[in-house]
Amino acid sequence: MEVKTSLLDNMIGVGDMVLLEPLNEDSFIENLRKRFDHNEIYTYIGSVVISMNPYRSLPIFTPEKVEEYRNRNFYELSPHIYALADEAYRSLRDQDKDQCILITGESGAGKTEASKLVMSYVAAVCGKGQEVNKVKEQLLQSNPVLEAFGNAKTVRNDNSSRFGKYMDIEFDFKGDPLGGVISNYLLEKSRVCKQPRGERNFHIFYQLLSGASGDTLTKLKLDRDFSKYNYLSLDSATVNGLDDAASFRTVRNAMQIVGFMEDEVQLVLELVAAVLKLGNIEFKPESRVNGFDESRVKDKNDLKEMCELLGIEQSVLERAFSYRTVEAKMEKVSTTLNVAQAYYARDALAKNLYSRLFSWLVTRINESIKAQAKTRHKVMGVLDIYGFEIFEDNSFEQFIINYCNEKLQQIFIELTLREEQEEYVREGIEWTNIEYFNNAVICDLIENNQNGILAMLDEECLRPGTVTDDTFLDKLNTICAEHQHFESRLSKNSKFLTDHSLPHSCFRIQHYAGKVLYRVEGFVDKNNDLLYRDLSQAMYKATHSLMRQLFPEGNPAKVNLKRPPTAGFQFKASVGGLMKNLQTKNPNYIRCIKPNDKKAAHIFTDSLVCHQVRYLGLMENVRVRRAGYAFRQPYEPCLERYKMLCKQTWPHWRGPARDGVEVLLTDCSVPAEEFAYGRSKIFIRNPRTLFTLEERRRACLEDLATLIQKIYRGWKCRTHFLLLKKSQVVVAAWYRRYAQQNKYEKIKSATLVMQSFTRGWKARKILRQLKYEKRCKEAVTTIAAYWHGTQARMELRRLKTEARNKRAVSVIWAYWQGTKARRELRCLKEEARRKHAVAVIWAYWRGLQVRREYRKFFRANAGKKIYCFIIQRIMQKYFLGLKTTVPSMSPIDNTWSAQPYSFLEGAHTELRRIFHLWRCKKHRGQFTEEKKAVYEEKLEASEIFKDKKALYPSSVSQPFKGDYLEIHKNPKYLKLNSAVEEKVLLADVVNKINRANGKGSPRLFLLTKSNFVLADQKTGQVKASVPLPDLTSVSVSTQSDGFFALKLKEGSASAAKGDFLLSSEHLIEIITKLHRTGTTAADKDQINIDISDEFLVQFKQDKVCVKFIQGGPKNGTSAACKRKNNRLLEVSVPSSP
Repeated sequence: MEVKTSLLDNMIGVGDMVLLEPLNEDSFIENLRKRFDHNEIYTYIGSVVISMNPYRSLPIFTPEKVEEYRNRNFYELSPHIYALADEAYRSLRDQDKDQCILITGESGAGKTEASKLVMSYVAAVCGKGQEVNKVKEQLLQSNPVLEAFGNAKTVRNDNSSRFGKYMDIEFDFKGDPLGGVISNYLLEKSRVCKQPRGERNFHIFYQLLSGASGDTLTKLKLDRDFSKYNYLSLDSATVNGLDDAASFRTVRNAMQIVGFMEDEVQLVLELVAAVLKLGNIEFKPESRVNGFDESRVKDKNDLKEMCELLGIEQSVLERAFSYRTVEAKMEKVSTTLNVAQAYYARDALAKNLYSRLFSWLVTRINESIKAQAKTRHKVMGVLDIYGFEIFEDNSFEQFIINYCNEKLQQIFIELTLREEQEEYVREGIEWTNIEYFNNAVICDLIENNQNGILAMLDEECLRPGTVTDDTFLDKLNTICAEHQHFESRLSKNSKFLTDHSLPHSCFRIQHYAGKVLYRVEGFVDKNNDLLYRDLSQAMYKATHSLMRQLFPEGNPAKVNLKRPPTAGFQFKASVGGLMKNLQTKNPNYIRCIKPNDKKAAHIFTDSLVCHQVRYLGLMENVRVRRAGYAFRQPYEPCLERYKMLCKQTWPHWRGPARDGVEVLLTDCSVPAEEFAYGRSKIFIRNPRTLFTLEERRRACLEDLATLIQKIYRGWKCRTHFLLLKKSQVVVAAWYRRYAQQNKYEKIKSATLVMQSFTRGWKARKILRQLKYEKRCKEAVTTIAAYWHGTQARMELRRLKTEARNKRAVSVIWAYWQGTKARRELRCLKEEARRKHAVAVIWAYWRGLQVRREYRKFFRANAGKKIYCFIIQRIMQKYFLGLKTTVPSMSPIDNTWSAQPYSFLEGAHTELRRIFHLWRCKKHRGQFTEEKKAVYEEKLEASEIFKDKKALYPSSVSQPFKGDYLEIHKNPKYLKLNSAVEEKVLLADVVNKINRANGKGSPRLFLLTKSNFVLADQKTGQVKASVPLPDLTSVSVSTQSDGFFALKLKEGSASAAKGDFLLSSEHLIEIITKLHRTGTTAADKDQINIDISDEFLVQFKQDKVCVKFIQGGPKNGTSAACKRKNNRLLEVSVPSSP
């Protein structure tokens, strides 16, 4: 049975401030302190969650806690941010209501962590699946990227958000996330150029210098030393608890998950480095002939490096820092800038460059995480925006931040009252008007289009003539002096004339959270947010890929002389859009409070918390909630909780729950004016009535506990007695069984002994009979064996005698034949000796005659004759020896016999060449035309792929078959064969890669002399037929995979659906035949073969990057393609063994 719990169980202090008694500021703060001291950091005000920053990790955000709050009623468990997130998610999923979660509080109160907790809870409880998990991961990983570029260390918070963020998370009808859209508000770009003491610039600058590799810093022309950059403060460069190097790796990984390409990440880092370099540019004055000072760059090294990073001509940017061109209608006026103006222009460029880069990042993230489906989505918005700010020195930034909080407070009161009123009407209870402070008059003071402060500031910025902050303050004193929430030193109200706490250059506004003193210095410049047109045009001329997107107004062809909108006007418009968006959604509020300024745990500063409670309007919120009925609850849980207070409802009430509650309250004598009956809920006016019921319930539970203990003890004793009784019966039964079993065993043992003796006697008797019979049989067998042995030996002796007689005859005959042969041989040898002797004598005689005849010529010609004879003999011996040492007929056999004599070197070399040519001719003569074509294709494949693609060596030994499908013989492809009119040069099965998921579907690939065809493998239906002239190039990787991309000519009919990304086991043969066929065609340009591990493929309107990476053994033996995001397909290729 499930145990029902409630917010009121085991309550520390009061879990819901609506039930606080008495209600005042002191009791409110004391209740927060009490809960904070017991690690209860969450408290409710109705449906609003107050979150205290504990400044330490608490074990209340575990997966077990997520499951505990999943699908539970909002008030069922103790206050927690998970309860609000679950309520919002279930309302969106089950009731189809768009939700928004508004998170407010001052810097360091934990707004960013609260938004992360909300998003992580929603990610944990929504659906699962590969695509859903990918969307959730991208939504969660967008936070580290935006925090790196938009957060900074301040005196109040080490990770302070310096921009407002609103994220719309889109869900489908099942409640699974589809994507999201992020909006950013008012990045504090002035921090780029200057930071207060004890604070840092944006995190990304320190993370880049600390975590980037040496090669990366060299490419970006940066050094790790923070002190070399003017824009980086040194007193807080390192922060305890922040590892900038590890954070940089986290940001790089998050950008990859979100969908940033490697080249995009490099472009972003180049712009960050350019901002750092920009801060190091310094100027010096240079006098001109006309007496005016002109600025010049001191050291041009940083300027040169920045121009190299952005691809800008150094002279163009240097001139933009020294001159300013003003255009009016058809006239252009160029003026010089002094040193102060040059520094202003430099800082303005740095602020605009970083601010626009941040906006581009938000837009790029939105492209990756946006929902792909076009159907209507359910939306949950999460607003993480700066809280009300009151500093010692408040300027333009604090003014518009507080204006935004005034608008949020206004919509908060309106939506809270509307929610209260709708519930009263829904429950049929009379609605009474509630008195509360309406801050619409303050919002009107700021945003009125005629007399509002922002309107007057814009009017002052656009007014011709001398415009200063003092003239703006004078205008405020003239128009707003009578307003009850505006104060200044020159106000018409005389009581402020002696108020020395109000300086001359300041004005004060009575906000809902208290009075704030604003210093007008810098209001006009910050509202103008002016960037000289010369700098915009210089940035537009940069060759850097992002600069033209960031500075579109610098396009000389689209010069707009109209003044750009002011910062105040833009922020007012964005806040107005935000308010309209929030009013269309069901609101949920999280009010964040920081307990101390020391960022330390277990410290609660009353004054600081009281200040935040005031400007967050929490007391006003409690009063609005308590103006009618402080507590309301459905009848069923109310009856379930308090039914033990009435005998009629205990233990079970059989009728309707409302009737049971009426009987219960009547029996408890609760005054009728203290409650009201709604259609589905009971409404209790005073919290004390609820606490009285709780006290009576607690006392009743103690009595019930005593009763339960009594009944339990009686039941336990009876159970023990019955167990003893049952045990005695079991023991007796087992003993009787044991005695009878022993008796039976003895009888059985005696019987077995008798049986064994009897059976043994009978067995021995049978054994003696069997042994006698066996001996008789063995005797007969032995006698027969001896007789057969005697007969066999006699036969053997007879056979041996016959064999000896036959062998003696053969030996005698052989000896006789040998004697005759030897006699004949001696006769032949004697005759041969006689013939040889005759020949020798004749030869000697002839020699004697020759010598006598030619003796007179011998002395004159003997040397030449002997030389020619020796040379002829040597050459004869050389040629005869060459006959035996000639190599094989293989053309690739490079062996050749060694050169025996040096004078034969030329002949030796020429004979080797002639033999090789003759051998090659013989080898070529064996080739058919088909075999010759195959070898030509192999040669062309070698020229294309050798030493370029790892797959090539394994294809050398494989013959190019061409028609792997036997398309002319296979009746399955009869229809396809008839559809292709020309001769098929190649037919094979390939896999067509799907862009959506990276998976392949089998297709038939046919190549003819004029086109290639893709057809369905099962039906043979032609899917695509592309003429070869439309094929411009083929892209493959350098690795051992079979993926290749066929890129089509832009604008051709075949390119309507984009390029083809295919994979095949015969990649080398397919591309070689494509290249060979395209080369031989007369009207076709040569097809380019692009071999690279990263190339772009056109899919309809989008270009997708196909990236090949080396995978591990876990990827198997084949390459696997996986879709990483909308613009990236990643192919994992197994490592070579």
